[in-house]
Amino acid sequence: MIATQNKKAVIMQPYFLPYMGYWQMMAQADIFVVYDTIQFTKKGWINRNRFLQNGTDVIFSIPLKKDSDYLHVKDRFLADAYDRQKLIRQFQGGYSKAPYFKDHFPIIEEIILSPYDNLFDYIHNSILKIREFLDIDTAIIKSSDADHGMADLKGRDKVVALCKAIGATDYINPIGGMEMYDKGDFANEGINLTFLRSKPLNYETFNGHGALPHMSILDVMMFNSKEVILEFLNKEFEWV
Repeated sequence: MIATQNKKAVIMQPYFLPYMGYWQMMAQADIFVVYDTIQFTKKGWINRNRFLQNGTDVIFSIPLKKDSDYLHVKDRFLADAYDRQKLIRQFQGGYSKAPYFKDHFPIIEEIILSPYDNLFDYIHNSILKIREFLDIDTAIIKSSDADHGMADLKGRDKVVALCKAIGATDYINPIGGMEMYDKGDFANEGINLTFLRSKPLNYETFNGHGALPHMSILDVMMFNSKEVILEFLNKEFEWV
């Protein structure tokens, strides 16, 4: 068992530049576990997200080397043909006229230009960089640091085992988890389960249009000052 004084835990997949709710959960936790020992899913959001282009949301993706669909995230690698500068240009095309582009885009550019070729390392680095920008001091660990002997566990059983391994008494999950997890089941294991619902963010984009829901943190950073972003981080959610 990892020695820790932390109590509130969040356990999430690694996502590249995820939406505000991801960071809200992180900020409310004492320890944030990022899965590196989880199977990569093609249609998930691990290497994909949405950004604004010509007033509409467009999906971007980080291309990966072809490999077995059964490999863990930590065993997948970026494609040799991944053109980091091309992705930067796409984002510049979408946001160069946004009010906080000059202030915040250098952080995004640094993240994209990270030299890591391993998928997990590349995303993990981006998580650490955004956490620093958001002034979040929550400890982050990889699931492989705590899930020894859990190879055969899945779903709720693995989450419970991870919580116990890191000494967590509270488990925070996004609102979508209400369909999968029951508070009573966790209570029987001595763990208090709570759900966080991220509220729609209210900010203006281009031509007076409002923000689209659940956009990448990239979008939030381009249209808002850091002070406003921290307000979103710490206030624009509710417990369920």
